[in-house]
Amino acid sequence: MAQDPGAGAKEAPARSGRALCRIGPFEPELGGHLPEVVLAYETWGEPNEARDNAVLIVHALTGDSHAAGEPDEEYRRGGWWHPLIGPGRPVDTERYFVVCSNVLGGCSGSTGPASRDPISGRPYGMRFPLVTIRDMVRAQKRLLEELGIERLELVAGGSIGGQQALEWAVEFPGFARRVIPVAATGALGPQGIGMSEIGRRAIMSDPDWQGGDYYGTGRSPERGLAIARMAGMMTYQSAQGQWERFGRRPATRPALYEEFGGRFEVESYLHYQGRDLVRRFDANSYLYLTRAMDLYDVAAGYRSEQEALSRMESELLFVGISSDWLFPAAEVRALAERARRAGARAHYVEIESPNGHDAFLKDWDAMEEVFRDFLE
Repeated sequence: MAQDPGAGAKEAPARSGRALCRIGPFEPELGGHLPEVVLAYETWGEPNEARDNAVLIVHALTGDSHAAGEPDEEYRRGGWWHPLIGPGRPVDTERYFVVCSNVLGGCSGSTGPASRDPISGRPYGMRFPLVTIRDMVRAQKRLLEELGIERLELVAGGSIGGQQALEWAVEFPGFARRVIPVAATGALGPQGIGMSEIGRRAIMSDPDWQGGDYYGTGRSPERGLAIARMAGMMTYQSAQGQWERFGRRPATRPALYEEFGGRFEVESYLHYQGRDLVRRFDANSYLYLTRAMDLYDVAAGYRSEQEALSRMESELLFVGISSDWLFPAAEVRALAERARRAGARAHYVEIESPNGHDAFLKDWDAMEEVFRDFLE
């Protein structure tokens, strides 16, 4: 995990592969100042002569810019939306120029809490300003401007990526021809906020968190972040899916922690998920990104939600997941209906799945059908 993503950033963004782009100083919506912001991004395909075939893919909470690509040493499972992006796939890279950036506040190359403050020379830590979903979208817009993109064919993402996709339609009306928010609404409910807070408190209660200034100390809040991940993973699955996958079966994997009365398979799964995230994610970024997810309200800054939704000029496809309780399908469907009443060209489709919120990262046949039907 790079703690100084600004170092060595390319002044002129590349057309393909991985790159870093300096987008200049940035004023976050809720206050503060970032003297220099870098966004890490990847691209697939090529822009056409009119430069109107661009697609922006926006990642979920602990994702990054690597949305597509075969498994390799760095990405054991490949790109997180690889089945959807590539030649002949729904987001066809022979037809589209696909861009995915790591979000502002992230820890996979983009400026975030682990980055060095150019003024103090120290990592920001908790001195990093709060960032919002709107900030992430505005930063992505600056990246696209650096790439010479003046219009998008599509913006799509799931969960916090779905929030960003929705905000794109509101903040920059008509910039994207089509928008697909997956498993997301205009505001996270209290149960989701509460689960996020449990995770944040686990991190901030870890003695190794050190008030967020753990960089370079040889200690970091690994235990707290692992617990936060465990809590988060429980929100991504449904009760039915957990019965089918784990039941009450005893654990089969080697123990990672001291046992207390044995272990169930679901416990072992959570332990391994926690350890996996600790290896690749920054705890402070987890705090900032979950808070951005909690704070998002599509109506913020407008007189009403209806006024915000009435701004949308893109054609939207809201995608709900039948077993999702983090962003319940009924709430996604209701938002699509309110968007239509506000004058938006909004559609709704529901994926039937026992996989809960995580279905947009698992149910590839259903996701492919959703994308193909909407794009073709």
